[in-house]
Amino acid sequence: MDTQKIDMFIISNAKFFESHQINVIRDRLMALDDSKWAMLSTAQFKDPTTTLIVSILAGSLGIDRFMIGDTGLGVGKLLTCGGLGIWTIIDWFMIQKATREKNMQKIQQFLY
Repeated sequence: MDTQKIDMFIISNAKFFESHQINVIRDRLMALDDSKWAMLSTAQFKDPTTTLIVSILAGSLGIDRFMIGDTGLGVGKLLTCGGLGIWTIIDWFMIQKATREKNMQKIQQFLY
């Protein structure tokens, strides 16, 4: 795999992943088959900042959890009005990490 192409991918997508995962992703991309590269380059990752903004504005409705694919937690937040507000406030601090973890799960589908 072309090192320059991998570095450009890392630079443009680093905000979607935890900083400690970047080296692991880069190592896996170096060993990636060219046939999987086309699929990986079209993958869309969730932006943690956007998810945080949605969580602040409509977190009590569970929309933030629906956005990242946690349907069960989204329904739970919707039915309990964000855990009477407590769950909503906790998610303001945790939703970015949860978004990055979901992004990592998504990229692992291509890397393994």
